[in-house]
Amino acid sequence: MAVSANRLELLQIADAVAREKVIDREIVLAAMADAIQKAARSRYGSETNIRADINSKTGEIRLQRLLEVVDTVEDYSTQIALELARDRNIEAKIGDFIADPLPPMDFGRIAAQSAKQVIVQKVREAERDRQFDEFKDRVGEIVNGTVKRVEYGNVIVDLGRGEGIIRRDEMIPREAFRYGDRVRAYVYDVRREQRGPQIFLSRTHPQFMVKLFTMEVPEIYDGIIQIKSVARDPGSRAKIAVISNDSSIDPVGACVGMRGSRVQAVVGELQGEKIDIIPWSNDPAAFIVNALQPAEVAKVVLDEDAERIEVVVPDEQLSLAIGRRGQNVRLASQLTGWDIDIMTEAEESERRQKEFNERTNLFMDALDVDEMVGQVLASEGFAQVEEVAYVDLEEIASIDGFDEDTAQEIQTRAREYLEKIEAEMDAKRKELGVSDELRSIDGMTSQMMVALGEDGIKTVEDFAGCAADDLVGWSERKDGETKKFEGLFSKFDISRAEAENMIVQARLAAGWITEEDLATEAVAEEEAEGEQEA
Repeated sequence: MAVSANRLELLQIADAVAREKVIDREIVLAAMADAIQKAARSRYGSETNIRADINSKTGEIRLQRLLEVVDTVEDYSTQIALELARDRNIEAKIGDFIADPLPPMDFGRIAAQSAKQVIVQKVREAERDRQFDEFKDRVGEIVNGTVKRVEYGNVIVDLGRGEGIIRRDEMIPREAFRYGDRVRAYVYDVRREQRGPQIFLSRTHPQFMVKLFTMEVPEIYDGIIQIKSVARDPGSRAKIAVISNDSSIDPVGACVGMRGSRVQAVVGELQGEKIDIIPWSNDPAAFIVNALQPAEVAKVVLDEDAERIEVVVPDEQLSLAIGRRGQNVRLASQLTGWDIDIMTEAEESERRQKEFNERTNLFMDALDVDEMVGQVLASEGFAQVEEVAYVDLEEIASIDGFDEDTAQEIQTRAREYLEKIEAEMDAKRKELGVSDELRSIDGMTSQMMVALGEDGIKTVEDFAGCAADDLVGWSERKDGETKKFEGLFSKFDISRAEAENMIVQARLAAGWITEEDLATEAVAEEEAEGEQEA
């Protein structure tokens, strides 16, 4: 069959648009058919149900009017009675559609151009869907593009088949781009929005540095060396922790490269950002000491429950450990995930002396002993009266200068002191109106009940409504710094697990949950752990 000029033109337009927008030709033809349907309705009536089909090989346009088969006709332009429908198709039934062919419409060049304008919207939607589908799977990759324009400090990047944006806060400080500049960036988010897919790029994201090292260091690409964590102060300084799965390969040396060639390639891309490459370690103390390089560390004291560490450095190393405006210690904290307190040896000695004096005075006041006995107990590692009261008697008697009678007297005084404090706290608890029922919870003391009462928690039901954070406090990390919030039991020696157990006991006592609920939850947790291990 010969293809007429206007039919051929429709196919040529469809091919041109499909190539230009990089979308499927069938999508363009479907959009054209939809445009023709709209044009046909304007001629045959907007209420008419018209279907247009375009032959993808010949370009032939076929128009049909669809009539729904019904029992009783209410609208003759869209419906047909069952009897009449069966005259055309003996198998017709209610709900089917009968197609009436319509005479062809004349689509000249002007009409074809108008049709192209009508389908632009649908083609644009298809193009947006294609862009989103293409880039949604590229999140976490580095892309190369050309600067298209700069708007209010935000850089619009031409990625070939789409546009990305590097917002001002995602650019390295003092970095300037102009039209036509080549730029490399990290795709950290792709969102489907009304105006089309938004591809968000970053040059400050920590993973941008990870991907750059992966491109420059073959051992990282092959998985022999792993990058465990990254901390960046974009444009200024960064720390990266690496570990080798092959004991014969030095992870730091591999990342640095011959005469620093590999790391310098990354530094050049990041506008001269200085990079400290740190060997990663399973031992938090060793890892933190490495992370504080180039400063030398004399001693560390870890608090694993609070994920906090005290680092003691020589006096002359303090400024180096902290870094300009706290940069070194801040990056080390981000890299390791631990809060780091830095002090000099002189400050640590002063603090230890202060703690020693406070403990000495505590024992002198509580046990009614002289300064020498108080100092002996403090120097032996006792920090609280409770430790003296309930420790094995032989441990006190074994201290130089003490005998069994002295130890017995000291322990008796310690217990009497605790009983006195307990009586005072119990009286205060009653005065606050705190229920006796709270005593049934394992681990609950009068001091804790007073703390609860002062916060308005007076019954088992009140306590059952608490969360572990309310009791032991919580931490919030922002801008590389951790802020701690105190809980009601922060001044007591109680862990988060113990706090959670106390709350569960209260909820059992209040009837909020049952032992069967706990058993079911425990089984579910075991199954989930088994699935993760599998």
